[in-house]
Amino acid sequence: MSEFWKRLAFSVVGVPTVIWLMWLGGAPLAIFISVASAIAAYEFYRLAIGAGSVPLWGHGVIFSAAIPLFVYARQLGLWVPNVGIVMLLILELLTVALWVRGSQGKPLEVVGITLLGVFYTGGMMSFAFALRYHPYAIGTAAGTALVALPFVLTWGTDIGGYVFGRMIGGRKLMPAVSPGKTVAGAVGGLVLAVLIAVFYERYTLRPQAQLGMLLQGAILFGVLVSVAGQVGDLVESMLKREAGVKDSSHLIPGHGGMLDRIDSLLFTLPISYVLLGWLLIPVPR
Repeated sequence: MSEFWKRLAFSVVGVPTVIWLMWLGGAPLAIFISVASAIAAYEFYRLAIGAGSVPLWGHGVIFSAAIPLFVYARQLGLWVPNVGIVMLLILELLTVALWVRGSQGKPLEVVGITLLGVFYTGGMMSFAFALRYHPYAIGTAAGTALVALPFVLTWGTDIGGYVFGRMIGGRKLMPAVSPGKTVAGAVGGLVLAVLIAVFYERYTLRPQAQLGMLLQGAILFGVLVSVAGQVGDLVESMLKREAGVKDSSHLIPGHGGMLDRIDSLLFTLPISYVLLGWLLIPVPR
């Protein structure tokens, strides 16, 4: 089976499953995000190890998986670690680095990369849960519409980039990082994302969430989220280049690893959360 058909087959199953979990929200969505974050963190640390670093990957995977669960616990009104507890976790990593790596084991690099992996994966993916229960979202349909928006724009950017890149080709976007990506593909993905943002605002956000954006706001949202997604994809390509690998793993047929699948979302989810807080306005039924 060619890579294209593998990707298509996985998407036919994976996309409806992700949307269903968005609709369910609660524990199913939190657990899904937690597991995805843990796998992505593990793949991130494998890249770091391939690049010559020695992160405390076991600690990083556990912490990354814990962040979405803490966000869920907060949504339930349960106890969650405060800033002081988080600082103690940093001290824990420093202490472990002291005994496990020592002064000759690059302890500053070890702790820095471990923390980066935690916030890059679990921290950023937690914004999916935050969007599902955004303060402006009242009800299941509204929450689902909000959290699905960055996913849809990210997928649209990928599709537009692939189609226009293959059809037009031409100048490479950043050949030293990702040889397959072209300027035409980047522009095509951005244009498609803007069109999706405008139509999504009109035909999904307004009727489902009673929320909307001004036309210029929807256009700006589409542009910034598309650019963020493309930067996120390039950032992960940069990490893989340094590690000397093509994919973060071979977990998902046709897609590589979990990190390969969510690399753009790690940028678009937090960007979307911030932008929606600025751009959303209530609209009458």
